[in-house]
Formats: sequence, structure tokens, C-alpha cells
Amino acid sequence: MTLIERAGLAALHRLDPERAHDWSLRALAAGLVPGPGGPFTSPRLATDVAGLSLPNPVGLAAGYDKNAVAVGALARAGFGFVEVGAATPLPQPGNPRPRLFRLAEDRAIINRFGFNNDGIDRIAARLAARRRGTVPVGLNIGANKDSADRAADFARVAGQAAPVADFLTINVSSPNTEKLRDLQGARALAALIAGVLAARDASGARPPVFVKIAPDLDEAALSELAAVLRDSGVDGAIATNTTLSRSGLTSAHAAQAGGLSGAPLFDLSTRQLARLYRLTQGRLPIIGVGGIGSAQQAWDKIAAGASAIQVYSALIYQGFSLADRIARALDARLAEHGIGHLSHLTGRDAERWAR
Repeated sequence: MTLIERAGLAALHRLDPERAHDWSLRALAAGLVPGPGGPFTSPRLATDVAGLSLPNPVGLAAGYDKNAVAVGALARAGFGFVEVGAATPLPQPGNPRPRLFRLAEDRAIINRFGFNNDGIDRIAARLAARRRGTVPVGLNIGANKDSADRAADFARVAGQAAPVADFLTINVSSPNTEKLRDLQGARALAALIAGVLAARDASGARPPVFVKIAPDLDEAALSELAAVLRDSGVDGAIATNTTLSRSGLTSAHAAQAGGLSGAPLFDLSTRQLARLYRLTQGRLPIIGVGGIGSAQQAWDKIAAGASAIQVYSALIYQGFSLADRIARALDARLAEHGIGHLSHLTGRDAERWAR
């Protein structure tokens, strides 16, 4: 990190975590955060994932820019792709504050935001107004907390977002909306996916659709889910969302309710990714997310079965330059190992990680 970046992070860490999050977004949107001006790329890194052309495989996970207010700046921050949201049909405030906690000793965060967002009408309008470029921008889609028909909520958001987003992610794995994870069951998930795909197709646009899964599924549940993904027509998966586990934490905030992300999630999410890769026989593109804070961890995630990766929590501790640093280091390491393209690394260590 540069001295300016270190100073900026130190200032933000003096603020309440959610206020710091909001101020960082404002600074980014205002052009006050220095960055590379675009994603680093090379013939080794440029890749295709479910029809998306990525200049590099290092993406931004959903949850940072929930309302798509800084999309242009994020596309210039070094990421190979960006995911915003989650968006629900109607605006909702989310859970009461405080709902975001830094666990500095564990290099982690706990959040219980609860899908706070401006609603799909406003978010879709912002996505429609953005300048399209080489960095794909996708939308994480969800359901309102008080909805009587959550599957219908997902379909409605998908239909509105499909013409303006480069990809869609069905988020049935957030732990912060009551009973949302129940939609990961085979029958419910199959019906939900069918509704989303029908709404997407009816819009006249066909962006790829991913399903984001939880790291806490047991082997039987993951096997059922993998079968649904194989048969449903979705284009890929994102593994994984945050965890309810608190194993090994040392921070005073460890007992806070919500989803845990950051460094402690890495091993759990990578094992789940590898298991999903094996269950789908490597035929379903998987974006790996959870605990990545270095080029080595990005390498491990890809070797476990990921076609691309996403970061988020590590940015809180290492700054936005992390994406560019990881991309450049990955490229150098691929060259050092004589690997001509990133895809040749995908799944190389899946069996070891799955164990």
C-alpha cells in the first residue's frame, strides 16, 4: 500500500465501521481514491467465465456498493469484474444499527445488514446510466424481508435487472434474512431458479445467472444443491457467502450475530468450493470468494476449482490497491510456473482441498 492509502485506512478505522463504509463509498465516487485507472490484464489472466470476458479474474464481491452508486469508480479500481447489490424489489432499511463489526485481531468482519438497499427501480436506473466498458458489472439479487413470496421477488428483480446488468447472482445464502437459506433446499431452489431464468428471458436479455451458496451446508445438502445447479440451466455458482461459524476467533466482537467474512473463512469456503467443483465434475464455472487477502490465497482458490475470484473484507484492512496487486502477482506466478493461462490452474488441487 502507498502512504496515502495507509493514511486513508487509518482515518477510516477511527470511525464507526458502517460510517467508514459509507464515507469510503463517497470518496470513491468522488474520485478521491487513487487507483490504477483500470484493470491489469495479460494473455495469461484474461479469461471467459460463463460468457463474461474478464480482463483479469479478480472481482469485487457484492455487499460493498449495495446501491450501485460508485460503479464507474469501481470499474477503474483494478477489478476484473464488479458485483453490486443485493437489490430487492422494494427499498428496505435492513436491520437496526449497529450491524457491522470489525474483528481486527482476526482480519475479519461480521455483518448483519439484512439487505438494506434502495430497491430495484433506483438501482436498475443507475446501472442503465453507467458507461459500459471492459469490466463486467453484475447485480446480486434478493427478496424483501417481509415478502409473502420470496421466489417471486427474485424473479421480479431479475426481470428488471437483466437488460442493464452483465450478470445476475441469486443470493439465497445470506444468513441475515430470516429463513432465506431455506431456499437452498433442492425443490425450493429449482423452482426459484426456473422463475428467475423465465423472468430474465422474458426481458429480452440473457446475462449469465449465478447462484451464491453458503459455506455451512453439510455434504448431503451440498450434493443435493449441486444436482439442482447441474440440471437447472444456471450458468455458474459463487462459493461462498459468509458463515455462521465462530471457530477460532479472538476478537471481542466474536459473539456478535451475523455473517462472518474475512481471513477465518478462507479454509471453510475453499473446501466447500472444491467439493462443489468435484460434485459438478468441473463443468460449472465457479467464482471463489471467502477470506482471500493475498495472491497466494487467490492461487489456492483457483487451484481448488475457481474460474475467477472475488475479494471484499480484505479491502478493509489492505485497501483498494489489493485487487491490482493480486492480479499482477498472479500473472507473475503463472509465468514463473510456465502456466500459459489461468484456466490451466483451475481445479488442479480440488481433490486435496475437498478432503
